[in-house]
Amino acid sequence: MEENHCNGNSQSLLNLPKIKFTKLFINGQFLDSVSGKTLETIDPRTGEVIASVAAGDKEDVDLAVKAAREAFDHGPWPRMSGAERGRIMTKLAELIDAHVEELAALDTIDAGKSFHLGKIVDIPGAANTLRYYAGAADKIHGKILKMSRPLHGYTLLEPIGVVGHIIPWNFPTTMFWLKVSPALAAGCTMIVKPAEQTPLSALFYAHLAKLAGIPDGVLNVVTGYGPTAGSSIASHMDIDKVSFTGSTKVGRSIMQAASASNLKQVSLELGGKSPLLIFDDADINKAVDLALLAIFYNKGEICVAGSRVLVQEGIYDEFVKKISEKAKSWVVGDPFDPKVNYGPQVDKKQLDKILMYIEHGKREGATLVTGGKRIGEVGYYVEPTIFTDVKEDSLIAQDEIFGPVLSVIKFKTIEEGIRSANNTKYGLAAGIVTNNIDIANTVSRSIRAGTIWLNCYFAFDSSCPFGGYKASGFGRDSGMQAIHKYLQTKAVVTPLVNSPWL
Repeated sequence: MEENHCNGNSQSLLNLPKIKFTKLFINGQFLDSVSGKTLETIDPRTGEVIASVAAGDKEDVDLAVKAAREAFDHGPWPRMSGAERGRIMTKLAELIDAHVEELAALDTIDAGKSFHLGKIVDIPGAANTLRYYAGAADKIHGKILKMSRPLHGYTLLEPIGVVGHIIPWNFPTTMFWLKVSPALAAGCTMIVKPAEQTPLSALFYAHLAKLAGIPDGVLNVVTGYGPTAGSSIASHMDIDKVSFTGSTKVGRSIMQAASASNLKQVSLELGGKSPLLIFDDADINKAVDLALLAIFYNKGEICVAGSRVLVQEGIYDEFVKKISEKAKSWVVGDPFDPKVNYGPQVDKKQLDKILMYIEHGKREGATLVTGGKRIGEVGYYVEPTIFTDVKEDSLIAQDEIFGPVLSVIKFKTIEEGIRSANNTKYGLAAGIVTNNIDIANTVSRSIRAGTIWLNCYFAFDSSCPFGGYKASGFGRDSGMQAIHKYLQTKAVVTPLVNSPWL
C-alpha cells in the first residue's frame, strides 16, 4: 500500500506548540507534586519526550479532595443559582473557542490525533458540550408527589458532592468535557485524573476554568499514573462519586475499591467490540465507506469502533473486494498534515499490543487481505489492517484491540446476524446498514448495546445519552441523563392538616 508518511524530527519541531502548564492544578493553583516526581509525556509521532509533567500521588489526591470538599461544603458553586453556573460555563466555552488551534495541537502531539479534526470536531465539540449543560444548569427540577395519605411530598435534586473523574487517552478533550460539564451543571466539585499518556490539554483546561471564573477548588486536575493517583481517587473516603472511562479490567478494580472504601457511587464506560451489520439490500458503496470510517477513524482508538463487520452472504465477496481496495487509499502519517487520514497510535505499548493481535489473527487462520505491518521505525504507525474469513469466536473477533484492525465475518440469515452481533461480552454500540425498515426495527431491538446507529456511524450528539450494556459498563454520558449521575434525590414530606383534598 502507498502511504504519505511524514514524521521526521524537523516536522515535529515545527509543529510543537509551547507547553505552558505541566504542574498539578489544585485549589486554583498550579503546584508541583508533593513528592516532586514527574512523568514524561511522549510525542507518538517520534517517540521523543514533549515535557515532564508533575506525577501526582496519594498525597496530591488528598490535597485536591480537601480543596474540592471545602469548595462543596462551604463554597459558592453548589449554592449559586443554576443560571449563574450556566453563565460561567458559557464564558468557559467561549475561552475554549478562542484557543482552538493551541488545544488541538496539544492533543495532536500528546495523543497522535488529527490536528485538522481536532480543530473542527474535538475542540468545538467540547465547547458545545459545555454550552449544552450550561443551558441545562437552571433546569434541574424535582417533582411534586401525589401522596396516598394526608401528606405533602416533593423531591429535591441535590448535587452528589465531590466527584472523581478518571478519563482515557484516546479523546483527551472530548472525554474531559463529557465528564466535567454535567458535573459542573449539577453543582458538584471535582478532581480530574487525565490519562498519564495525555495530560497536557487537561491542564490547559484547568487554566481556562480559572480565567472563566470557576471558583477555586471546584475543578482540580491531578496528573499521574493509574495505579497511584487513579487508585487513590477510587478508594478515597471523601469522594462521593467516581466516573471512569477506560478498560473493563480497570473498571472492575475501581468498583472493588469503591465498595471497599465508602461505597461511593460509580459509573463506568468501558470496552467495546461493536458490530456493524450489513445486509444484502444495502448500498454497498455506502456500506464500505461506513465500515472504513467505523474502524479507522482516530486510528481505531475508539471504544465504539466498528471492529467487527458482519456481512450477509449475498454481498460478502463484493464487499470484501471493495473494502480491501478502498482501505489502501487511507493515508497514514504525521497528523498535522491535513491530507493524512490518521496518525500514530498513542504509545509504544499500544503499538505492540496491536501488532500482537495481528499475529494472533494470522495464527488463527484468518485471511490478511491488506495491511498488517508497522510503518517505519520512527513513531508508532500501523497500516490499515483487514482480516476476512474470521471465526467469530477467535481472539481478534472477541478482544478489544483498540487499533486499526478490522474483522470481516459472513452471515446468512437475519437471525444468524443478530446472534453473531450479540456474541460478545461487550455491549457499547452497533451499526446497521439496510434499506428495509422491518430489518432495521427488528435488528435494532434485538442487539444488546447502548447505542444503535442506522445507516450511519459515530452519530454522537450532546442531547443523546451514551453508555453500555454488559461488560461495557453502566451509567450514561451525554443527554440529560448524564446530569442525573451527579445528583441525589431527596424526598421531603410534611403532614397535611385539615386539607380539603390530598
